[in-house]
Amino acid sequence: MSHITPYDWEAADGVCGGSPHLHLVCTEAYVVTAGRGAVQTLTPGGYRETELEPGAVVWFTPGTVHRMVQREGLRVTVLMQNSGLPEAGDAVFTFPPEVLADPDRYAAAARLPEGQERAAAARARRDLAVEGYLALRTAAEAGDRGPLRELHRAAAALVAPRAAGWKALWRAGALAAAERTGEQITALGQGVPDHLEQARVRAATPSRRDGYGMCGRRAEYELPGTTLPYYGE
Repeated sequence: MSHITPYDWEAADGVCGGSPHLHLVCTEAYVVTAGRGAVQTLTPGGYRETELEPGAVVWFTPGTVHRMVQREGLRVTVLMQNSGLPEAGDAVFTFPPEVLADPDRYAAAARLPEGQERAAAARARRDLAVEGYLALRTAAEAGDRGPLRELHRAAAALVAPRAAGWKALWRAGALAAAERTGEQITALGQGVPDHLEQARVRAATPSRRDGYGMCGRRAEYELPGTTLPYYGE
């Protein structure tokens, strides 16, 4: 979970907002808490722009290219599936194909330095992602799914070296939680409520309030045993 205020930097097409990207195994949900904006998406079904206003909930599945648009004070709470995997890098920017094809070049373009250069690097990264995204959108609007299909292939190749580590995180996180629920249901069916004795309450505040994320400035949570450190690289 994080809280996002989309960048108000104007891009080449005159739109203010974040860096277009996609996730490969995680569904993402937006809960709009303030302001106005939109999310632009590309799927095999084509291009779509969905308005965002307080109370709106929008979610999209893996493979959806998405770009958060800032119009007037937009603030969104973002919820990600598969705790641990988003923090481990389940995201690929829509950089131009020649950058996506070179892991070293991609890593250099995606990396954010510490210090005063961080904001400028985040904006340059956003602009490069928008460059690739606009070409994808033009093709999609013309009915050509080929470039999006190639993006999916390039993204899969980039994250392939991480797949084994992601599987371990999934087994220890999302899968373990689902299996634990199954065990609790079985126990309840047998009249055994022992797990209820472990009831407890937790609370947290953001561990970092002004991170540079893909979509904008992030208030981030770092919860032991739940999420890993993630600072938008």
